[in-house]
Amino acid sequence: MTVLAGARVVTPTGVLDPGFVRIDQGLITEVGAGTPTGVEVHDVVVDLGGGVVVPGFIDLHVHGGGGHTVTTGDPAEAAEAVAFHRRHGTTTSLLSLVTAPVDMLVGAVERLATLVEADRCADGSPGSLAGVHLEGPFLSTDACGAQDPQWMQDPDPGSIDALVEAGRGTVQMVTLAPELSGGLAAVERLVEWGVVVAVGHTRADHETAAAAFDAGATVATHLFNCMGAFHHRDPGTVGAALADDRVTAELILDGHHVHDDTARIAMGAKGSSRVALITDAIALAGAGDGVIDLGSARVEVADGIARLSSDGALAGSTLTMDVAFRNAVALGATVAEASEMASAVPARVLGLDGTRGTIEEGRHADLVVLADDLTVRDVYVGGTLVA
Repeated sequence: MTVLAGARVVTPTGVLDPGFVRIDQGLITEVGAGTPTGVEVHDVVVDLGGGVVVPGFIDLHVHGGGGHTVTTGDPAEAAEAVAFHRRHGTTTSLLSLVTAPVDMLVGAVERLATLVEADRCADGSPGSLAGVHLEGPFLSTDACGAQDPQWMQDPDPGSIDALVEAGRGTVQMVTLAPELSGGLAAVERLVEWGVVVAVGHTRADHETAAAAFDAGATVATHLFNCMGAFHHRDPGTVGAALADDRVTAELILDGHHVHDDTARIAMGAKGSSRVALITDAIALAGAGDGVIDLGSARVEVADGIARLSSDGALAGSTLTMDVAFRNAVALGATVAEASEMASAVPARVLGLDGTRGTIEEGRHADLVVLADDLTVRDVYVGGTLVA
């Protein structure tokens, strides 16, 4: 049994200062305030000497990192990208693919599914890999961002079923543009499959976006980015997402994708219980400046900012979740609110809130120890120190 003590502990009901977390066989067995009691001679007590313990971060949207990509569907590459982000506190990742021909995506999903299945915990729940996110091909060519418009298509039942079936239960999220022909029917079909539907890369008007949320979509993919602009008489997808309490809004808090005041407005409108911090990280996150391929697009990273070589448009990010966490606090969120947006909310989106995302008894012991300046000191996965 391991006991982490001597630090502030962020729990769903408040911050214990100081607090302790008792871990046994990979699970949290006790969370308490003050000094731990009932310590046995064989227990390992780790005096953290200050800092903050938060739940492991859960990234709903990651394409790569550390020089490795997810988008090719190569399991070894994806595993290395996940390992890089783990060192920055992300203990659960949703592997995000980008637009490509459906048959290529089917192959990529099949390969990643094998990786996800092998990573599952002994109880059958997801391990460090929550599953696969399809960011395409059912996107608007008018809001393609860094993705290749030539492979974007209207959703059809055959393509949807082929992609979901290829994942053998691991396709957890699909981003689509609901204004496409068959878009609203696709939302309903994916919900029937048990897949989380996100609205993104879209030029949907307010009415269509609201209809998608009524049909069962529950996430707004990187809110503001690759969406029509908000206007006070024409709020569009952004307005529909901000006004609907059923919708979780993803935010890329890297200081480039969303203006600080825009981020504050979104967090104020949604509250920390309806915002999920994401990275949208590409392979060069943590690997310095350079040039890579993102799907069929050429991307250049200079001074940490990723842009398309063709037109300079933003193309994913080099963000890590620990930096997103610190940026949220810099924008005015409390540490507890930042923790909710980085862990509890994404866990709920994926239906993992019964096993992770919070520090409480019975949850997986996926924990991040932050220094007082909120930089990562230690990362625990299933109670084991991994970084």
